[in-house]
Amino acid sequence: MAAGGAALLLAAAAGTLVLAALLWRRRRAAAGDAGRVCVAVLGDLGRSPRMQYHALSLARHGRGVELLGYLQTRPHGDVLRSGKIRLVPVADLRGLRVGPKLFQYVIKVIVQAIQLLYTMLKIDQPSYILLQNPPGLPSIAVAWVACLFWRSKLIIDWHNYGYTIMSLNHGRNHPLVQIAKWYEKLFGRLSDYNLCVTNAMKEDLWVNCNIKAVTLYDKPASYFKETPLELQHHLYVKLAKDYEPFKPRTESSSLNAEWTAFTEMDEKNGHVIKARGRPALLISSTSWTEDEDFSVLLKALEDYERYIDEGIELPSLVCVITGSKGPLKDYYNGLINKLHFKHIQICTPWLEAEDYPLLLGSADLGVCLHKSSSGLDLPMKVVDMFGCCLPVCAIYFECLHELVKHDENGLIFRDSNELAEQLKMLFLGFPTLEGKLHNFRKNLRASKQLRWDESWDQTVLPLLGQNE
Repeated sequence: MAAGGAALLLAAAAGTLVLAALLWRRRRAAAGDAGRVCVAVLGDLGRSPRMQYHALSLARHGRGVELLGYLQTRPHGDVLRSGKIRLVPVADLRGLRVGPKLFQYVIKVIVQAIQLLYTMLKIDQPSYILLQNPPGLPSIAVAWVACLFWRSKLIIDWHNYGYTIMSLNHGRNHPLVQIAKWYEKLFGRLSDYNLCVTNAMKEDLWVNCNIKAVTLYDKPASYFKETPLELQHHLYVKLAKDYEPFKPRTESSSLNAEWTAFTEMDEKNGHVIKARGRPALLISSTSWTEDEDFSVLLKALEDYERYIDEGIELPSLVCVITGSKGPLKDYYNGLINKLHFKHIQICTPWLEAEDYPLLLGSADLGVCLHKSSSGLDLPMKVVDMFGCCLPVCAIYFECLHELVKHDENGLIFRDSNELAEQLKMLFLGFPTLEGKLHNFRKNLRASKQLRWDESWDQTVLPLLGQNE
């Protein structure tokens, strides 16, 4: 009954929105730019790289783009510099604090729907609305209404399922989760075209939702690549101003040298070398959400510290965890602050968008703790790491094999003990011994994987030409 009542309320709200939109604004004539595309996400644009990539690809092909979403984090400089892309900000609404939680949630969804529809009807007429899901509630229904208004085509880019993410907090059988599942299936079928991130999701969309999708794997942008040593040094110098792990461990023995923990530059000729006895640089990136259990990494680091204390020839570690904010950041920072390592330093820096690929391209190993809530999506952070030829240790889930090939471009682990053993094996004798870490990097260099632009042109561009 609760689910049905909420569904009726949402349906009534959607009907009211359509009527209000038609009364509020007369339809624009077809004089609008037929090539325009609205790329929309009900989330932070700066932390939605795939949607930024869509916008850049569309702009590269001469399309005008309205990039719509929250402006909490600065998008990549390429997006800001593009003359074809216009940012359309949506105000980030905070939840209502009055009444039962279900009532608060329904009111928030209705207000978001009105706000999002108002914003979509203010833009120039698009030929397509390309929408990220999740979050899909209420954005899928609103985008569909906007497409009716504009006579546009709706393309949904399925990154995951919203209801499975909700289930991490509420459980699979919670009424809100069941409503969200029903909603995604119903309104997802109203789209004209669908993209998804794995073949496993493509099959699931067809079998369980009767939705036909095309797989567009996440691919690294062109700026994800190995970082030259000189650029590494400049990045380390920049980070050392604010973060202790990047500062040199000892005083420089030369008046003409500039040191960091990892590199040394001769200031006379600008020549850069790697510092003798440097620590290994391990990087992990996170959104600090429930689908990543960072206690697994912290426990593995405790075991790694114990290995060094037992006399195993392992390097010191600098562990960099990137990610601007998220609901569990304070919790994990609290756990990190309780650790007192002698051989490991943990750093959680804020990185500018342009510095993140430079740091990935400078690291020795990446660690991924992403566990898909649906088991059907792949971690984009690993895609970016592979673009930088950075080997990865990734935690197992069902379709991870579509990206990480165990013992070929990285390793897959299931718990902290297995991760600790992998770290020990990969870093034994570092940096003088060339073992699996070196072989993984060689394999990544040799793979010559497609970049985003090539993959997008093959997969998405034909869809956009079918009706023009």
